[in-house]
Formats: sequence, structure tokens, C-alpha cells
Amino acid sequence: MTYCVGYWLEEGLVMVSDSRTNAGVDYISTYSKMHVFQPGPDRVFVLLAAGNLATTQAVVSAIRRDLDQGFEAGEASHGDLRHCDYLFEAAAYVGRVSVAVQKQSNAELRSAGASSEATFILGGQIGSEAHGLYLIYPQGNAIMATRETPYLQIGESKYGKPPLDNVGHANLCLDDAAKLCIMSQVLTQRSNLSVGPPFELAVIPSGGLTIARRIRLEADDPLLSEMIEIWSNAQREALYRLPSMPWQSR
Repeated sequence: MTYCVGYWLEEGLVMVSDSRTNAGVDYISTYSKMHVFQPGPDRVFVLLAAGNLATTQAVVSAIRRDLDQGFEAGEASHGDLRHCDYLFEAAAYVGRVSVAVQKQSNAELRSAGASSEATFILGGQIGSEAHGLYLIYPQGNAIMATRETPYLQIGESKYGKPPLDNVGHANLCLDDAAKLCIMSQVLTQRSNLSVGPPFELAVIPSGGLTIARRIRLEADDPLLSEMIEIWSNAQREALYRLPSMPWQSR
């Protein structure tokens, strides 16, 4: 299992992923779930992946192959990331690649009691089009983040959802949203051992067509310890400030 979150803001996008892959309590390994594509000066994409690791790796490899073949041929490879005019077309392309990859191994995995399914979050911007964020389902269809629903999650999402709901909104600045998304990861890690560092973060300012910030936080990074300590202390203080219960003296 894994946990990834993408946040749409007026100022741009924040993308965060963990790096833990769990194939049982005795086999835990680390793989990056964040993949960056910049096939031209007029576009940038960040793809977050969750689900069957073989599927997600094959999808990323197929995307890179299509970009390489299109470049070598000197012509448009229909629908690849270099030649999409709109971000929703890029999301549809990733969905088609994912479905094709799943079909190749679906029967064998099902017979073994496993699933080939994978989900993705695609964020980015193309030219003068507004930046956007899409969640791509295993079936290949996608939904878009909006001002009213600015964040999208895949993987082990339930533990990191409360801070996003309670504190987050589309008008946060990019720095505050980055802190909030990392905090969402840390809280998820504390509740579920299938999610863990290194945590990767990418920030894409609106109109910049580039990744302005990209960091990788290891398990022993003091920033993570400081963040959870401050957050926990704030929660305790909030508990003490809650109104008295009816049976308590006021």
C-alpha cells in the first residue's frame, strides 16, 4: 500500500507521495511513487502512483517509451504527453495506457488471487491553459480537482484526510499547503505501517511550467520530528480548550 496526495491551489499545485511498498509484514521495500515528465518547455507533469507496483512501473515505462519513440520519429505520437493540448487529454492518455497494461497481466494475477489495478494522480500545466489535477481510476476514467474539492488522494487515504478537510482550502499559499500535505503523510504513517518515508514533495507554481521545489524527506529528517511534535502539542492544547461536558462544573 502507499499514500499519495495532490492539492490544487489558486497559486499552483502541491504533490506529495510516500515511498513504501508492502508485500507482507516480512517484505517491506522502498520505491519512488512520484514521476516527473517535462517533454517540452511549454508543459510539465507530475504523476503519482498507487496500486500494483508492476502495473505502475509498466505504465511509467510505457509513457517514457511513447515520448522517446515520438521524438525519434520526429512526428506526433498520437495522444502522448508531448502532443496533448489540454491536461484532460493527458489524463485520458494515462488512463488508456493503464488499462492496456492491466489487461496484459490481469488473467494471470486473478488466478493467483492478486489484482493488477493501479490508480494515479496527474498534476501539471500545458502552455497557457490553467494548471490542473486529475485522479485516474483503474478503469481509465478520471475526475478533476476543483475549488470546492481541491485535493485528491490515492492509496491509504483515510488517516491523512482530517487535516486536509479541517485546515485546507484552495486559497492556501503553496508553502502552507506543502506543510499540510507532509503532515497528512506523517499522520498516516503513525496510523498505518504500510505507509512510510522517504516522503517526496513537488511544488508547481501556476504559470511557471516548471517544478519550483522538490524535496525528499528521509525517516530521520529532523523536520518530520519537529512537525509532529508541534502538531501534537497543538492538538493537546485544543483538547484542553474545548467546552466543559454537561456534568463538569463551569
